[in-house]
Amino acid sequence: MLEALQSKVNAVAGTVSKQPPICSQCGQPMKRHDSETVHWLARYGRLNAAVERYRCRGCKQKCRPLLDLLGVEPGRISGSLARLLGLLTVVTPYTLAAQLAWQLLGVKISPMGLWNIVQRLGEAAVRHAAALSQYHWDSRSENLSTPDAPPVVAVSVDGSMLGMQVRKQRRRRQNGEALPPLPPLEEGRFQEVKTGVVLLPSERVETSPGRHSVVRRFLVSCLGDAEEIFHHLNAQLRELGWLDTARTVVVVVGDGAEWIWIRAKIFVNRCEILDFWHALEHAWEFAQSCYGEGSQKADRWVHQIAEDLRGGKIEEVIARLKRMHPKSAESREKLESLIRYYSNNATRMHYDEYLRLGYGIGSGAVESAHKQVVHARFRQAGMRWSESGARRLLALRLLLLNGNWALLDRLPMVSVA
Repeated sequence: MLEALQSKVNAVAGTVSKQPPICSQCGQPMKRHDSETVHWLARYGRLNAAVERYRCRGCKQKCRPLLDLLGVEPGRISGSLARLLGLLTVVTPYTLAAQLAWQLLGVKISPMGLWNIVQRLGEAAVRHAAALSQYHWDSRSENLSTPDAPPVVAVSVDGSMLGMQVRKQRRRRQNGEALPPLPPLEEGRFQEVKTGVVLLPSERVETSPGRHSVVRRFLVSCLGDAEEIFHHLNAQLRELGWLDTARTVVVVVGDGAEWIWIRAKIFVNRCEILDFWHALEHAWEFAQSCYGEGSQKADRWVHQIAEDLRGGKIEEVIARLKRMHPKSAESREKLESLIRYYSNNATRMHYDEYLRLGYGIGSGAVESAHKQVVHARFRQAGMRWSESGARRLLALRLLLLNGNWALLDRLPMVSVA
């Protein structure tokens, strides 16, 4: 295999035009500077080729047409091998991935070498996602029509905390030059990863009595502000062809956080739903404070609240809560909080109508996505992440979980410091 691959490289080298390349800045032909033999590592071993280097005297630009055509860099790992090694690091920690690389591929590489691969591949994925989001956001239009768009799509959004590295100063480069300081973490040692799930309610099937599952779903995630996650959601819907501004109803399911409802306004034709289980969680907090933790009376009271909410009796529930007079100050405070929470979200709690329309009333899909995207890889024992490292690995993990890993074959590897 190595000999066959080397023969193909030699054949490509022989077909490279002898015409001098044109400088990308000044547009003048570049002069031949020198020629040397370079090597790089592919899946089946080490490859080499005689490479000519050209240089523009005016702009000082350099290029190697053969390496640009092959998409490789001297002394580094080729893109095809890097994508296989990157696949291991997306699933397992770097140390274990290095061991698996030797056991499965026969490639000896250090954990730091795998880290470098993830940075280069991940940066390419991050830039592609940002460009895609920017494209769909800039080209949005109220009159945009997508004939094959489904009548209803469901979107769930939530956040999960991720442990971050906090260093007062960075390590120095080999020449002693100090690196720029790390950006400060405004929220201390943790930063929120926002995750969204896009699915079709019509593809939700009952796998067993009382248990439902979705046939397919698409995940988006980002280590950033709320605006970014909704831009990514909009781009994902546009890219799938699932969003027709005129007739597609976007069902947004959230836990009641204000940042979700504010940003959900980008979807003009939408239906906002407060997650049913978060609504009951707030009821449980009051019931345990008022009737005692684990008491049967608290259990019966919350069960009745759940039945009424499912029946669409939100106004009756709020009126009944207002007539209650708990004895303790703590219970009164929790009751006021519960009434305020239900009153602010009353328009999002018509669960009987949502169930009749088949929208679903829970955010279990995004809770599960947190475990698959973030917890399974980023929240293992002792893990702390830099902001850039977390962003890049998140982008790669999304490609894998969305079944879009082959996209990396069309993205050039990015050189990062």
